Amino acid sequence: MKILMFAHDGSLNRGCEAIVRSSASLLKEKIEETQVYLASGKPETDKVIPLLDAIYDGSAMPIHRFSMDWFISSLRVKLFRDESYALGRIHQNIIKHIDDVDVCLSIGGDNYCYGEQPGWYEIDRRVKAKGKKLVLWGCSIGEEDMSEQKLEDLRSFNLILTRETLTYDMLVRKGLNNVKLVADPAFTMEKEELPLPEGWQEGNTIGLNYSPLVWKKNPDSKLAVIRLIQYIIDSTDMTIAMTPHVIDHGNNDYETLKELFDTFRHTGRVLLLPDNLTATQYKGYIARMRFFIGARTHATIAAYSNCVPTMVLGYSVKSKGIAKDLFGEVKLVLDINQLSDSKVMLSAFREMVSEEDSIRQRLREVIPSIQSMSRQAAQYIKELG
Repeated sequence: MKILMFAHDGSLNRGCEAIVRSSASLLKEKIEETQVYLASGKPETDKVIPLLDAIYDGSAMPIHRFSMDWFISSLRVKLFRDESYALGRIHQNIIKHIDDVDVCLSIGGDNYCYGEQPGWYEIDRRVKAKGKKLVLWGCSIGEEDMSEQKLEDLRSFNLILTRETLTYDMLVRKGLNNVKLVADPAFTMEKEELPLPEGWQEGNTIGLNYSPLVWKKNPDSKLAVIRLIQYIIDSTDMTIAMTPHVIDHGNNDYETLKELFDTFRHTGRVLLLPDNLTATQYKGYIARMRFFIGARTHATIAAYSNCVPTMVLGYSVKSKGIAKDLFGEVKLVLDINQLSDSKVMLSAFREMVSEEDSIRQRLREVIPSIQSMSRQAAQYIKELG
């Protein structure tokens, strides 16, 4: 079986790397003689990922003004309100590989959370027109993100694999019968343990991941996070490890965390992990933390999967759905609007610390079944063939 992953914008987002890395591993483990290809918006960033049979440049191609494509696109839009030609040219770097594969996996877990996606819809139409299997792989979608156009696109998939029950239940309510519940593939990703940095307390270091995305959505959250750091320093003896997980231009956790690190450097209780580690190396550090506080979903998955009690600075359905599947309730996930409330944040932190042992025990019990659900996704692909 030949499988093409698309809707991936590169591995400077280590969560995206984690999805590709773990998915390739699961697919090759489950399906004999399978070949996995990746179409990437930033292919040079994906060379750190093993097991891929090829990495293609899947970046969008601009239509230049007054080119032949521009004239044809403009004419079709004006006369017929038809963008398909333009979108086909823009995404030609992905579309040209459809003929060579059996299954196309749309792997951007939350791509459908950000408004209409006419480019992905057009690629999906081309996949189906060529008689290939189309799968939405490990997705999360909020009900507020749904539209009739999006629903029409989702109906075209041979298979939609949701990574948590909130999305699964919502899509079933919408009348879709091509939906299966799995878990995020990154729950199965391996870890690489590098030497511990100076200042790390073994068994007594708490990780902190805070992102520009959360800051932009709720600017007052930064002050609440500063107050939380001060509280940890004043009321515990833990070291705080600032942990970036997305290092992309314009969306760089490291830059945001560096400011926080500099603010508290004088205490001798904070350290800043580097910005050039792979997803498996970040997971190796997160696995050795006592607690973790994270905004990036796959940083929290790295913690959960190693039974590290975790508090989520959540901003979408995926955070809530994953926590619900782990704990039976949306536990220790702060809504984006709550992140500016220091009292709520401190209360959640104290809850996590007070329930440390029971949370860790719950994760030990449930993670094996969650990882089994991750592996089931590859079985579903095998059955498609």
